[in-house]
Amino acid sequence: MAVRESKERVRSALINSGFEFPNRRVTINLAPADLPKQGGRYDLAIAMGILCATGQIEVPTLHEFEFLGELALTGELRPVSGVLPTAIACIKDGLSLFVPYDSRHEASLASDGVIFAAKHLSEICQHLKELQKLEAISFQIPEKQLHNLPDLSEVKGQHQARRALELAAGRHNLLFYGPPGTGKSMLAARLPSIIPPLTQEETVEVASIYSLAGVTREMSLLFSAPFRAPHHTASAVSLVGGGTHPRPGEISLAHRGVLFYFELPEYARSVLEVLREPIESGEIRISRANGTLTFPSQFQLLAAMNPCPCGYAGHPTVSCSDTLQQIAQYRRKLSGPLLDRFDLHVEVSSQSGAVLLSNAEPAETSLSVYERVSLARDKQYQRQGKLNSELKPNELNTFCPLNSEIQKILESAMDRLALSARAAHRIVKVARTLADLENQDDLQLKHITEALAYRGMDRRST
Repeated sequence: MAVRESKERVRSALINSGFEFPNRRVTINLAPADLPKQGGRYDLAIAMGILCATGQIEVPTLHEFEFLGELALTGELRPVSGVLPTAIACIKDGLSLFVPYDSRHEASLASDGVIFAAKHLSEICQHLKELQKLEAISFQIPEKQLHNLPDLSEVKGQHQARRALELAAGRHNLLFYGPPGTGKSMLAARLPSIIPPLTQEETVEVASIYSLAGVTREMSLLFSAPFRAPHHTASAVSLVGGGTHPRPGEISLAHRGVLFYFELPEYARSVLEVLREPIESGEIRISRANGTLTFPSQFQLLAAMNPCPCGYAGHPTVSCSDTLQQIAQYRRKLSGPLLDRFDLHVEVSSQSGAVLLSNAEPAETSLSVYERVSLARDKQYQRQGKLNSELKPNELNTFCPLNSEIQKILESAMDRLALSARAAHRIVKVARTLADLENQDDLQLKHITEALAYRGMDRRST
């Protein structure tokens, strides 16, 4: 419908821009015919085609240009989705691209080519006639805006949870559990402030996904890792992606960043189980009758939950009002395979009034933790070319060798806690990250025992 309506938009835009719309029949060929068309992105290209075909402007080198944008009735250009992937494709083919002015920041990420941004159809025509040239857009890399993000110094107490959050910044999946009001969500919201910025390549990759989905990212946070927190009523399709014209879902929008589930057991079982495959494979495959699409999904899973429906199981002062059957039913919403995919299970316990109301010196800031995490990540990339959390099982012996003492401890813990091989591998990866945070070249016993201490849900299950 949007494509068919472009006839009236283009007609009005041409007339209001001082051009004539031909009275004879005009046929627009949107090839290939079997590819579904959507949106108003073709408006500008159709208008330029008509102007050139009717001789109202002459552009001998028209084949060197691409035009992308929706036209308002006045001739103004409106932003459309998919600008960045289009810009990348144009640069690859050595073409110049014209885009709406409001899409200039997104297009500029493909910074190697000649891209022009215009506010009105007449500006592009003036440029092509060489009457008034448009300047090619360029992109200025913004600095990481830590001061715009919530700071860890605002969290009082919760030393173990803060330590686990620092570990999670190495892209380890983390589950917080504990009574309501203890700071689980507060801690989660501060994870982006300690994650190192994306590289130029990762930024373009993430921005391309957002462009396809028609979602705009703030310029100040462009190089920051994405943080997505879908509501618990979200459907499986909204997370995975899809639709008549498949678009990326929340899982892909969290690519290279964090996907946060607040009150994890409140999500539908089907919604939770769709996480298992993309966590392992790092991609989402959407199959339709006319083809298969693949969206990247290398994300970090962060979640929070209460220990029971009322939230006070195990609380030192507030009694739990739930029966054992209700608690068991509540926890059964989380399957064993899903819990296995969390590297860290950390209890966030209630803090005393003396701690919460203390006027003592604030805790360590996000900037201090961020610097430590950055050094640890650099060490991992120098050693193995990837983060510890991304190591394959066959790479653990090479980059995370265990001495006989550590191996015996881990074997004993696996037997006592009934840990799976996946859980054991994740424990070793966490221990390797602990060693990197302390700038240690070799794994020590204290690293493996601390990593085991972060498997609280395994202990509860036994």
